[in-house]
Amino acid sequence: MERKIELHTPLDEAAIKELKLRDIVYLSGELYTMRDKAHQRILDYLRAGKPIPIERGAVIYHCGPLVRNREVIAAGPTTSARMEPATPELIEALKIRAIIGKGGMGIATRDAMHAHGCVYLAMTGGAAVLAATHIKDVISVYWTDLGMAEAVWHLHVDEFGPLVVGIDASGNSLYVSNEG
Repeated sequence: MERKIELHTPLDEAAIKELKLRDIVYLSGELYTMRDKAHQRILDYLRAGKPIPIERGAVIYHCGPLVRNREVIAAGPTTSARMEPATPELIEALKIRAIIGKGGMGIATRDAMHAHGCVYLAMTGGAAVLAATHIKDVISVYWTDLGMAEAVWHLHVDEFGPLVVGIDASGNSLYVSNEG
């Protein structure tokens, strides 16, 4: 039976480790949108010792929002598997506590989630306008030179969801069959 859980950022590692597959999560607080180019830039900056705009322990949302006059019009999830090459290193370096996206992630990311106390929260594709209704403020935007969809948007959300725990902090995944 799934449980309905309300979480508030910053996320506590102990609370993350309590989440189970299929739990329904509603998130309030802050998150950062990130796609392919932002993942790579963050890793490049970290390797070069440059400061980055992402806080340790953050929540990352795989999304390229549509924003007009600092109002988020649509903010649907993008396919997370595209970020797989950079995600394990990002989780380790920044102690990311949750990643929101669609479609799940691979074994290297599941292993990093297990090792560093992180979960994958799945959002239904096609819910871009619904997601935007739960975004209450654009706190800031970073790296606009990457383009609107690839920039990092720092957002304040209220009861953002429903999100389904698709990969828990033990590395269990809804995207992997337990059969034969």
